[in-house]
Amino acid sequence: MRSLDTNKILEFATDSMRTRLAFIKVFDEIPSTNSYLMGIESPNLGGMSVAVTTNQTAGRGRHGKTWKSPPGTGLCLSVAYTFASQLGNLPALTLAIGIGVTDALRDLNIKGVKLKWPNDLVASGGKLGGILTEVRQQSASTVTVVTGIGINVNLSSNVDFGIEKDWAPKVIDLKSICNDLPSNNQLIGQFINYLLKTFSDYEASGFASFVERWSELDWLLGREITVVTNDNQFFGLGAGVADDGALLIDTQQFGICKVTSGTISIDQTQGGLK
Repeated sequence: MRSLDTNKILEFATDSMRTRLAFIKVFDEIPSTNSYLMGIESPNLGGMSVAVTTNQTAGRGRHGKTWKSPPGTGLCLSVAYTFASQLGNLPALTLAIGIGVTDALRDLNIKGVKLKWPNDLVASGGKLGGILTEVRQQSASTVTVVTGIGINVNLSSNVDFGIEKDWAPKVIDLKSICNDLPSNNQLIGQFINYLLKTFSDYEASGFASFVERWSELDWLLGREITVVTNDNQFFGLGAGVADDGALLIDTQQFGICKVTSGTISIDQTQGGLK
């Protein structure tokens, strides 16, 4: 069954998650789960609020892009978490969240999911999902992060989103990459469990504890990529990420370059882009 139910989601929650959960709000339809959580009261320190739907009508991505998902074909999950202190490197948190999502899927025996810096989920050369992280400043010492995850679950065969053509020639769903598709309720429960762990680990040690795991999941590693920034354009091989989460590019002209923001394109002929 694909329908969402708060009580069924909680059946898959850990005791720690239940203790720190302010609420789970399930919507039949909503413009944006991220916008909803950004517009209401933040959870208490160390607490989480959750909004989820299978029909998001005005989803948002990075740089003003939209997140398109036909009703009932995917999951849109947003989680608000209030950190007890300011974080030194908020941009890298998105990378850590990506690791948490892939680990959650792997624990459900959904393997082969990779991460494209900084916020895309990739499987079999196609875009599986994306992550959007936003910040609400609470005080001089506390901050609430709202993280949105959009993931394709069961797409129709004729879906053509017409997006991300600079790096992903297709979209893909969870049903295509696993033998036994979990219920939506189990997926949401699993994601929330792993996101809570990710937030806690990141608050304790920053991105340093995630760097090694990122290298195992890095879809850009060793690929020929072009990165366009506000000031420059780089062409070279993906060379991993720095300790602060910045993308590293091995270029002939400049050597190893460090990029914190930019648009990435990939030669579509590279070995099937698996």
